[in-house]
Amino acid sequence: MKLNEIGEDAVVESITRDLRFDERVEIGPGDDCAVVRFGGGLQLLKTDCVVEGIHFLADTPAQAVGWKALCRAISDIAAMGGDPLDAMITVAVSPDRPLAWLTDLYIGLNRAAARYGVNLVGGETSRSPGPTFIAVALTGKVDKERLVTRAGGMLGDRLYVTGELGGSIGGKHLGFEPRLAETRWLTANFPPHAMMDLSDGLASDLPRLAKASGTGFEIEFSALPKTAGCSVEQALADGEDYELLFAISENVGPKLEKDWQHAFPELALTCIGRLTETKPEIHPHGYDHFR
Repeated sequence: MKLNEIGEDAVVESITRDLRFDERVEIGPGDDCAVVRFGGGLQLLKTDCVVEGIHFLADTPAQAVGWKALCRAISDIAAMGGDPLDAMITVAVSPDRPLAWLTDLYIGLNRAAARYGVNLVGGETSRSPGPTFIAVALTGKVDKERLVTRAGGMLGDRLYVTGELGGSIGGKHLGFEPRLAETRWLTANFPPHAMMDLSDGLASDLPRLAKASGTGFEIEFSALPKTAGCSVEQALADGEDYELLFAISENVGPKLEKDWQHAFPELALTCIGRLTETKPEIHPHGYDHFR
């Protein structure tokens, strides 16, 4: 059986089914980050990578590649209600790349690190015979009462997304802002039952949240907050939005929306549906690395 015959979710489920870990592990594979108990608290662990030809093009400015590489991992830390701490960067690159490209990459990494309070503490460099590859290993921390997973959604919960969806190829995927401030505010004032960031597109990521929560879902397609010029299909499937998707009690929705407008007047918050027992298929599908 080939990877493209079963798709990314089935591949991940197959290779993580029998991983070894002990009682220190609070949450293993299957969420935005792993969570382990360490030093009396909870530590978040995240790895991510960007690959030339998949996540950026050969002529993409290296500073933008560096920003994106680190901010993708920060976005996952944010989606768990946490704060990022320390990162290690692995770069595999052709030896005929100009040194200036690599130094520009690190300018972008440093810029993101300074903005979000991350320490860049080391990493690895390697020759690559193929496309350039940048991998990020990031740690974070989260208070137990602030931790939000994909698995806590309840029937009847409202589903919300931040910002606008679709059209990320126009530039958003290189310059997005991880929603750290927003998750800090949410977990302090309106703790979501379940949450994740939207990296593969709503059409792929919402079914993952619903499955983890043991529910189905319904979407109000007319309510989707589309980027200007985008269709509903693009809002569902383009991916790399890096916005938040979260589920929250229906009865706090009106107050949440009102208070959000005061807290984040320049960032839209939209109710796009709710968690239900129905488990529909969404077409088109979002991004899948193996299809």
